[in-house]
Amino acid sequence: MKKHSPFIALFLSAMLLVAGCGTSNPTQSAATDEGTFKVGMEAGYAPFNWTQMNDANGAVKIDGNAEYAGGYDVEIAKKLAEGLGKKLVIVKTEWDGLVPALTSGKIDAIIAGMSPTAERKQTIDFSDNYYKSNLVMVVKKGGKYEGATSIQDFKGAKVTAQLNTFHYSVINQIQGVVQEPAMDNFPAMRVALESGMIDGYVSERPEAVSASSANPNFAMVEFTDGFTTSEDDTAIAVGLKKDSEYTQKINEILKGISEEERTNIMDAAIKNQPAAN
Repeated sequence: MKKHSPFIALFLSAMLLVAGCGTSNPTQSAATDEGTFKVGMEAGYAPFNWTQMNDANGAVKIDGNAEYAGGYDVEIAKKLAEGLGKKLVIVKTEWDGLVPALTSGKIDAIIAGMSPTAERKQTIDFSDNYYKSNLVMVVKKGGKYEGATSIQDFKGAKVTAQLNTFHYSVINQIQGVVQEPAMDNFPAMRVALESGMIDGYVSERPEAVSASSANPNFAMVEFTDGFTTSEDDTAIAVGLKKDSEYTQKINEILKGISEEERTNIMDAAIKNQPAAN
């Protein structure tokens, strides 16, 4: 076996060192990250956000898989990314994982129909509101609860809501209600309602309109005597890291989106939602 001369060995070592430096350039990696705006959402809360298999109606590809995300939140995220001069990246994340993903730096923002509650504000910051909604109940069409006008009409009913949301915390305002365990997501609650496991679930109006549009067996109940909530509970805002560099600019961009435009975006999202959602 031939051995390389000391000169050749030294030359090769120098070349490898240069090549190694080139592949691990931290400045280059940071520049790539700085050009993106990573947004977390569960992509399962139509019409705010959902999952579909193509880019129809402006859906955005989800990072790391073949699916796409669409909905009101996606349209707002697109406007924010454009205003920030960055490429939008959608990161599909379970609801309970959104805040940890934000605080750990895996995402830059949460745009997921999230309310800026006092509890959440202890951990993260929020932008100005980009939507406001009322609480309603989703029930079986033609059932005993479809004609309810007061939350107290649900005495004895089996009611639930999504885990770790204020929707679940208001159920105890109903006297004599059977508060079923909270569920992980809205698709699961729709299945439970369809099967008769529950009599209704608490939701916000856009999701309830979405549910009743997607399934003719469902109906939305709006109350004249409804749940007692705070303004922060029914508002929707962008979740951001404490003292985020994005907060001021995002608020400026949101101010440029009129109420009429927001309504039109929501109406389009309800119309375009996949039937399965």
